[in-house]
Amino acid sequence: MSLQLFELDADPASPFPPVELALSDPDGLLAFGGDLSPTRFLNAYRSGIFPWFSEGEPILWWSPSQRAVFRSDGVHLPSRLCRRLRNSGWTVRADSVFTQVVAGCAAPRAGQGGGTWITADMQAAYLALHRLGLAHSIEVFDAEDRLVGGLFGLSFGHMFCGDSMYSGESGASSLALAALARRLRDWGWPLLDAQVPNPHTRRLGVEIWPRADYLAALARLRDLPATPGNWQERFGQWPASALASA
Repeated sequence: MSLQLFELDADPASPFPPVELALSDPDGLLAFGGDLSPTRFLNAYRSGIFPWFSEGEPILWWSPSQRAVFRSDGVHLPSRLCRRLRNSGWTVRADSVFTQVVAGCAAPRAGQGGGTWITADMQAAYLALHRLGLAHSIEVFDAEDRLVGGLFGLSFGHMFCGDSMYSGESGASSLALAALARRLRDWGWPLLDAQVPNPHTRRLGVEIWPRADYLAALARLRDLPATPGNWQERFGQWPASALASA
């Protein structure tokens, strides 16, 4: 049987091809083209698909055979980091500086050749989703109230799909993840999608699920009642000392 990479049509509401038809090499590549409209974006994430491409490439859509997933009660901060955070004066908030967090995640990092997958078009797409109350940022501030790191992602139903995180100061992204997981657990949301594993998320407790298991869980959670909107008040403010003492 020949393998096929699907081209999406111009209608953002058109369905994606079945994820089982994604390529095995490269793992999970399913389709190309389409656009980054909120409708297309949300349809993709609700189907277990996400965009990932570099500047100058067509929009590429992925659903890997193995999925990185955190349980909301399964994020564990290293003990050395906890000791440092207890007296850091850091705090965690949500949705107060969304564009700055996305820009921080998009900034080129050492060892990545100066490139980023969070292109200007992707940043605009995430901002559009944020304005609709669907994309959220979790933000870490130091004792002088300066942004030192965070993460962002997409929320629907009882599901949060993380897209990227960054640390301007060591440990900031880990703290943002721990705060998000704690809040999701409080809300009764059991999972946090991390897309693909990396050494950093492995140290924090990520699990690797077969795609079928992730899709089954996603199907149970994506349509549960939830109200889109800004998370500033709902998320509240977390002192790092409380998260590091848990």
